Amino acid sequence: MTETHFKGFPSRSEVTPLPNIFFSDLLPRMSNASEIKVVLHIFFLLSRRKGYPRFVSFRELLNDPVILKGLSNQAEKIEDILRGSLQEAVKTGIIIHIPVEKDGISDDIYLLNNESERDIITRIISGELKLPSMMVRTQEELPAEQIPDIYSLYEKNIGMLTPILAEELQEAEHKYPADWIQEAFRIALRSNVRNWKYVHGILKRWEREGKKSGEPVRYFKKERDPNAYIKGKYGHLVQR
Repeated sequence: MTETHFKGFPSRSEVTPLPNIFFSDLLPRMSNASEIKVVLHIFFLLSRRKGYPRFVSFRELLNDPVILKGLSNQAEKIEDILRGSLQEAVKTGIIIHIPVEKDGISDDIYLLNNESERDIITRIISGELKLPSMMVRTQEELPAEQIPDIYSLYEKNIGMLTPILAEELQEAEHKYPADWIQEAFRIALRSNVRNWKYVHGILKRWEREGKKSGEPVRYFKKERDPNAYIKGKYGHLVQR
C-alpha cells in the first residue's frame, strides 16, 4: 500500500531541540541516509529521557518501531544497518559509545558527545558512576610489567610526538601511576576523544578527587634514572 502524502505539521506540535552546529557543521558531512535517520531519532529519544545519565541502548533502538520502519526498505538486515549507522555516528563524533553487559547479555549504550556527557563517560568507565543493572565490558588488564609507557600509548592512540608534548608526557609519567595512565587513555579512546588534553584532564581530576574513593590523592613515583628517556627511543624529544 502506498503511503499517504504528508498533510503538514499541526499548529501546536511538539518540537525536538537540536544544536545549531548540527546543521552548520555535521549535517553537510553526513552522506548516509540511515545514519541521519538514526542520529535524529536518538536526539528525539534523549530529549524525552528522564533520569541520569541519559542514554539509549542498541537493543532499545533495534526494537524501536520508528527505527524499524525507517530502515526496513533496504536490502541489508536492519541490525547490520543500525550497527553500521551508529558506528559512523561515533566516528563522526556525534555520539559516544560504551560497551556494556546486562543480565549476562552484551549490549551497547550511546550518549551525546558534549562536555558534560564526556565527563559522565569518564566516571562510568572508571567505575565512579554505576549504571543501573549494567556492567561496563572492560578489556583484560595487563600485568604491571606489560603496561606500555606513556610515549607508546600516545603514539599508538593519538599521533606523532612533538618535543613540547614529550616534555608534558615525561612530567605526567613521573607524577601518575602507570595503571592510571593506561586507564585514562582507554577511557579517552572509548569516548572517541583522541587528544592529550582530555587524557590529562582525567588524570588531574583523579589526583584532585581520588580515582574511586572521592578523597584527594597525591601520588608521585619513586625516583628513577633521570637519563632513562634521554638514552631511549624518545631521547631526541625530551629536554633535560
